[in-house]
Amino acid sequence: MESARSSLDGAAAGLSVRLLGPLTVIRDGATVQLPASRKLRALFAYLALAPHAVGRSRLCELLWDVPNDPRGELRWCLSKLRGIFDEPDRHRIETSGDTVALDLKGVSVDAFDVASAAARGIETLDLERLQALSRLFVGDFLDGLEIDRSPHFNSWLIAQRRRFSSWHVAILEHLVSKLPADADEMSAHLEKWLELNPFDERAHVALLTSLARRGQIAACEDHLASAAQLFASEDLDFGPVREAWRTIRSERPAATLRAQPALLPAAAQASIVLPHPDTATSKASLAVMPFVEETGIGGPRGGRSRGDPSRGGLADGLTHDIITRLAKLRDFFVIARGSVFALAEKNIAPEDAGRRLNVDYVATGTVRSQAGRVAVSVELVEVRTARIVWAETFERRPDDIFAVLDDIGDSIVSSISAEIEMVERNRAMLKAPSSLNAWEAYHRGLWHMYRFTRTENAQARHFFDMALKLDPTFARAYAGLSFTHWQNAFQRWGDRDQESALAYETAGQSLLVDDHNPAAHWAMGRALWLRGEQDGSLIELERAVDLSPNFALGHYALSFVHSQSGDPNAAIGSSDHSRHLSPFDPLLFGMLGARAMAHVRLGQFEEAAEWALKAAARPNAHAIILAIAAHCLALAGRLDEARTFAAAIRKTLPNYCADDFIGTFRFEPDAAALFRQGAKRIGLG
Repeated sequence: MESARSSLDGAAAGLSVRLLGPLTVIRDGATVQLPASRKLRALFAYLALAPHAVGRSRLCELLWDVPNDPRGELRWCLSKLRGIFDEPDRHRIETSGDTVALDLKGVSVDAFDVASAAARGIETLDLERLQALSRLFVGDFLDGLEIDRSPHFNSWLIAQRRRFSSWHVAILEHLVSKLPADADEMSAHLEKWLELNPFDERAHVALLTSLARRGQIAACEDHLASAAQLFASEDLDFGPVREAWRTIRSERPAATLRAQPALLPAAAQASIVLPHPDTATSKASLAVMPFVEETGIGGPRGGRSRGDPSRGGLADGLTHDIITRLAKLRDFFVIARGSVFALAEKNIAPEDAGRRLNVDYVATGTVRSQAGRVAVSVELVEVRTARIVWAETFERRPDDIFAVLDDIGDSIVSSISAEIEMVERNRAMLKAPSSLNAWEAYHRGLWHMYRFTRTENAQARHFFDMALKLDPTFARAYAGLSFTHWQNAFQRWGDRDQESALAYETAGQSLLVDDHNPAAHWAMGRALWLRGEQDGSLIELERAVDLSPNFALGHYALSFVHSQSGDPNAAIGSSDHSRHLSPFDPLLFGMLGARAMAHVRLGQFEEAAEWALKAAARPNAHAIILAIAAHCLALAGRLDEARTFAAAIRKTLPNYCADDFIGTFRFEPDAAALFRQGAKRIGLG
């Protein structure tokens, strides 16, 4: 799309289109007179935003309810559009078979500029770019273009308006945070932000901050009173805004509060810094809005569709299940079911709901059945940038509808958790280490931890320690710290006994802080494995997955333990389940490697070799994974491949041998004998 659509900085000459307001076409600086037909304008706008060619039947369904000749009317509209947009050497209305597309290469389109900026990340834009984007919004998307008796088009139009309004709010918020506090346009941006999102706590706080810096305390009090009434009318908690106002007043010297703009000190000229609640930890927060059931796949229990206020269908059940499972992970703060359903009952758009709830992320979804399949589509949006972080559609055959939705729910929960963790890790990496709060320091630690080298592991330990100094009650940070000591013991990067003791001690601290956190039991299970206490290890790991069946690392750890001295078939099942829950996990090489070792114990050497090769192909696979591959390939008789891995290991570990490999794990005697047999075949015996 980006290559086909010009940017804000495109030439003023030529052709440009404005969709953010009344539809306007400008050629060489002059406004083009468009036909009066609303459907022609709607057709153009729909084709402009379509990511690919659209079928004629779809366009007829979209714009004509029961006309005598819908295709004839479509041909008339396309003919008129060709007269407006086609050039002597270029046909912009493209028809191929039964499809229609609009070629807008080289055309400046305001909506494309905004969408492109949002895709790259509004938070990355500089002040000048934000100002230019803000000027593009001269009204609602396709202002005034609703069409009677065209429900499909109007539904699409409402969705687009919400989408662009959400981006507009994000642009305004970031603009306000970057502008000098005394900028002339500050008030206009704040007022527009509040107009678009009157229940956004941060917008109210930003306005109060701006007014206070200008010494307009009476105006602050007036705004506070009217805003409090507004929030009360919607049964929303105004307490955080009132508390923020107390903080603003307490931080302002009396002279500054009474001052006029010309007398403000230099410090007051700085940009407005928007507050974030609970800045000590600033744990990420998520609202899962009620999913929409587009067809009655649930029979008497289901049947809820858009606009139908009834509850209790399968979509609602799936939403409740996802909220519960995400809360059990204890990775981040999840808004309770009652709050999100209450907002949905009032037909609050998800983006607006996210800002009202002051959360970092909002998840939305639809449930529908078609052609004997159940499809659940989900989007995860970062509220403050209106950026789609993740989107996926899950399709299954509904042989057992409840089992299908349970399986889809597993995938959704694990994907949301993984995507939020990735975004938070990457965000933490962009901040100066000295400015990190506990939550950010923890995710900075994860980023280093997943590099799987001795140096990066030490860096991870440093950031986990930092997180715990900032928040000594952070159970996941203790679990992360335990993992770094576990790695030191497992990889022989330190004294094994000492590091094993530290892994056990920090896992115990994690449990003391939060006994219901699956990561705490996961850390303890791994630490007990290091100590040779397999039964205790399995009990802790089973407890981890009992607390949260969607905790992928818990299932992987069970596979790891069973692959060596437990039940090899259980190891295979746990490995597969962990990969199903988290198919792009940073520890995917371990999940694959555990499966490979389980196949060796079952005498299935060729299967073991194939899974070991997959493990070794992962970009962050370390030397122990390469050793698993070497031994499995040797047992499968694939000696040349095995020797290649053995040579790669000895480049960094010249004296590596079978004793090192077997000493790393806790194999039963029969399994140890098999691996020694493989090692002898390739010179590692």
